[in-house]
Parts: sequence; C-alpha cells; structure tokens
Amino acid sequence: MKNVLVLCTGNSCRSQLAEGYLRHFANGKATIYSAGIETHGLNPRAVAAMAADGLDISGHTSNHIDEYREVPFDYVITVCDHAQENCPYFPSNAIQIHHNFPDPAKATGSEEEITAAFHRVRDQIKQFSQTFVAEHLEK
Repeated sequence: MKNVLVLCTGNSCRSQLAEGYLRHFANGKATIYSAGIETHGLNPRAVAAMAADGLDISGHTSNHIDEYREVPFDYVITVCDHAQENCPYFPSNAIQIHHNFPDPAKATGSEEEITAAFHRVRDQIKQFSQTFVAEHLEK
C-alpha cells in the first residue's frame, strides 16, 4: 500500500481538505496523512466546507511533519508555496508534487464571501485529488 503525505504550513485547512478528498477517492488504495511545518489546529470553516460536500473531516487532527519522520512516503504533496519553500529536510525517496492553492483562511468580507472562498478552494482541491488518485494510485 502506498503512503501519501499532504503538507501545508499549518495543517489546518488546505492540507486537511486534501487529506479528506484523497482518502475518499483513494478508497483504501493508499494511506493518506497530512501535516504542517507548524500546527494551527483544524479550521472549523474547512470542516464546514467539507460537510457541505458530504465528507466529515471533524475527526482530523493538526499534525507536525516531525510526527511522520519514520513513515516511508511514496508521495509528498505540498499544497502551498510556503510549505514547499520552508519544509525542513525530509529524508525520503518520495515523489514530490507541488500545487499552490489559495489560502481560504485569509479570505475577507462577509460571512457569505468567506464561505464562497472556502468552497472555491475546496472544489479546486477536490479536482486535484481526484486527478491525483486516477494518475498515481489507480495504476
């Protein structure tokens, strides 16, 4: 079974969304982890955005990359430029994939506008995750 790590700055939003969708689409074909170079806790708006699409990530935890030093990852996916640029050395033969998604936690405006930003990013990550699974885990 393949091991996939999704890495972001704080493991609160984008990496959590990706972990949820990758688990969903992989459907047991891989073990999916997410972590941050810091931990900021699970963003409640990320939980709500996923719930609006029928996935429950409320049981996820915000983890630090150091917790997974011993896991032999096949893929490390960075979902923000900051994590890619600031990730400490991570000894691994993993294939590294990078896709910078906007940070919906930085959205401003009305509650409706902020929710719309979370849904936009959620949908981008959903598409990315579906494509990743089809290209890398279903072969």
